[in-house]
Amino acid sequence: MKLASLKSGRDGKLVVVSKDVTRYSPADHIAPTMQYALDNWAQVAPQLEALYRDVEHQTVPCERFHEHDAASPLPRAYQWADGSAYINHVELVRQARNATVPESFYHDPLMYQGGSDGFLAPRDPIPLKDTAWGCDMEGEIAVVVDDVPMGVSAEDAADHIKLIMLVNDVSLRGLIPGELAKGFGFFQSKPASAFSPVAVTPDELGDAWKNSVIDLPLLVDYNGAPFGRANAAQEATFNLAQLVAHAAKTRNLCAGSIIGSGTVSNKGADGGPGTPVSEGGAGYSCIAEIRMIETIRDGEASTRFMAPGDTVAIEMRDADGHSIFGKIEQEVISA
Repeated sequence: MKLASLKSGRDGKLVVVSKDVTRYSPADHIAPTMQYALDNWAQVAPQLEALYRDVEHQTVPCERFHEHDAASPLPRAYQWADGSAYINHVELVRQARNATVPESFYHDPLMYQGGSDGFLAPRDPIPLKDTAWGCDMEGEIAVVVDDVPMGVSAEDAADHIKLIMLVNDVSLRGLIPGELAKGFGFFQSKPASAFSPVAVTPDELGDAWKNSVIDLPLLVDYNGAPFGRANAAQEATFNLAQLVAHAAKTRNLCAGSIIGSGTVSNKGADGGPGTPVSEGGAGYSCIAEIRMIETIRDGEASTRFMAPGDTVAIEMRDADGHSIFGKIEQEVISA
């Protein structure tokens, strides 16, 4: 099924969305908010599934679903932890500064704890106070879990994945080096992220959901032109269930926790750095990656980071070309 939160108060109003992402029916008589649904998933999920079938069969009143009216599926969450499933992205970062990737990165995922007290809506602008901060988009996949016990195995963690979303994990690249040098990780360099208008249950992805990754391209457009078409299953060193298990190694995860994949990144056809979409490659899911490749190739980066007026769109389509999650579509504005 497909669920969304219409903008209403801090936590939104839960609705069930049609498969083609054009219609919705209110679900607040079943669960007032997405968080309530996740807290009580075993009880409310069958009722939401029944409503989803009624929406599809058009046996209940529906209204037009406007993505501009949607908040992120969880407008705020108890936890947002972002991993790095695509080590190709990390390899490029390291190569650009002539550093090697530690062997541990290939079996022990990177992860940071992001700000979760408020997310941007999928069509809200990205406020930027200073272009020197190096504003970047990061196209990612994220999963939402129910209650996950501490020490869960990766195999069992897969059963705790209840919803899947897309992410624009906004990053301020100019602030990252100074923060990492302090040894405490990201904070100011990671402002509010945005998630897709719609969250879907794994079964909605059909055969594309394989081993807890999505075997489909992530479509990233920058200023109206194709920028990234990386397949979310290729070069995934870790799957999303493994990232959930990593997050739960020493703590329980409460229902509604969000775990991200990190920037979706593919190698080139020759096994080297990827090439732009305009040159027939899979492109990039963030600006930093093309800047890394420019630095490796030319000795310096030439592509600038985002500035007011720039736009980013992130979407994923099924094998028939239909939007699965709706579209994240944002413009950078002066704060």
